[in-house]
This record gives sequence, C-alpha cells and structure tokens, in this order.
Amino acid sequence: MAPPTLRPLSVGEILDVSFTLYRRHFAPLAGVAIVCSGIPVVLNMFIEAAGGMLENLPLVLVYYIVFAALSSVATAATVFIVSESYLGRPIDARAALRRAAPYIGKILLCSMLTALAVGIGFILFVVPGIVLIAGLILAVPAIVIEPRLSSSAALSRSWELTRGSRWRMFGLLLVLVILLYIPIAAIGGLVALFVPGAGTMFARPGASVSVAVVALTGLMQIFIYPLFYCVLTVAYYDLRVRKEGFDLEVLASTLLTA
Repeated sequence: MAPPTLRPLSVGEILDVSFTLYRRHFAPLAGVAIVCSGIPVVLNMFIEAAGGMLENLPLVLVYYIVFAALSSVATAATVFIVSESYLGRPIDARAALRRAAPYIGKILLCSMLTALAVGIGFILFVVPGIVLIAGLILAVPAIVIEPRLSSSAALSRSWELTRGSRWRMFGLLLVLVILLYIPIAAIGGLVALFVPGAGTMFARPGASVSVAVVALTGLMQIFIYPLFYCVLTVAYYDLRVRKEGFDLEVLASTLLTA
C-alpha cells in the first residue's frame, strides 16, 4: 500500500481527514461500537424497564463495571482502526478488538487520572481546568499507539505534545462538542419537555418511554463515539508531525522496507 501523506493540518483539515476516515472505515468502527456498546445499552434498558436505577442498585453496579471495561476496549480498538488506516495499514474490527483487550486497565487508570487532574483544575479555577483538558486529551491515543507508555507517562506524553497548542486543541474539542454531543443533549431536552415527569428528579416517565430514550441515546452514541476518537487520533499524529518530524520518520521507514 502507498505510504500515507502526512503533513501539518489546520483544525478544519483535521476534522475533514477525520470524517473521511470515519466514512471510509465505517463498517469496522461501527462494528466495534456495536459490540462494546450493545451490552451496556441492553443492561440499561433492562434497568429502566425494571423500575429504574434506585430499584436495581446491584444491577446498576454491574452496568457501570461492564460499561467501563467495554468503553476502554472500544476506545483502544477505535484508535487502532484509525491509526492503522491513517498510516496505510487498515485492519478489521476483529483484529482491532483483539489488540485492544489488554489495554483495559491502562486506559481505565489513565481516564481516572485525567478526570482527577481536570476536576482539581476546575475546582481551583476554570482556566486551569480548560488547560488541563486540552493538555491531557491525547493521553489515551498516546497510550494505545505507544504501548510502552504507562498511564501516568501517557499523561506526560500528551502534556508535552500539546505544549504550545493547547488553546488550538481546546477549540477543536469545542467544535466536537457542538457537532457531536449537542444532539444527545437535545434528545434529553425534548424528552423533558414533552414527557410528563421526565424532567423532574423524583418522578419517572413510563417504563416504555424510558427504555425508548435509552435505546435511542445508545444508538446515537454508537455513531458518535468512534468519530470523537477519529479526531483525537488524527490530532495526535498532527502534533507528532509538527513537533517530531513523524512524517519524515514514516517516509524513511517506507524507503528502507521498499
């Protein structure tokens, strides 16, 4: 396969490349999302049908454990699919899931450390929280693409890569939130507006409505989740091209194996 064309990208180009990769590899990306999101969504639907979270606390605990583990697998598998495709070595969903399984613990720990750091940043003041989000957001792609990194080392790696580009990264994340997550929030708003009791803390809508909302939200996440990590993976490579000459490294490697 021909070597990839790697060069520094603008924010618009990062989004364009990410959407192109998403469309080109929709089948494996959607396959990973369905496999890893399907079980948590079904569990959540069952919980809602059985009376809600307060009525099924043990099952809720199982749900969160399964959700955390499978979300980690989905994240790693998505990064593998996008990364390998970006470098001209596409893989299928089965291979990506097989390679992703060993990363569950590292990604969970990395995500918890990131959440803790960002939470402290927002408690201290809003701006440090924003800077920490933008500075640590590439930790998960780094931990998957550079497997020798520990969870804490991945945070340091992301922080170093984003140095001098954190407001640019924050702008990219802001665009992603607007494009991807506002539709999910809009569904919740419509439910709260049109379904009696759905917008209150203690009253619950009918079980069938709750199950339908969970199913619809889960379906949207299956399509949205892969695109988010498409963008982060492309942004990771963009910063490596800008700061480390990764494009020249890939070209040299291609010439040596030719």
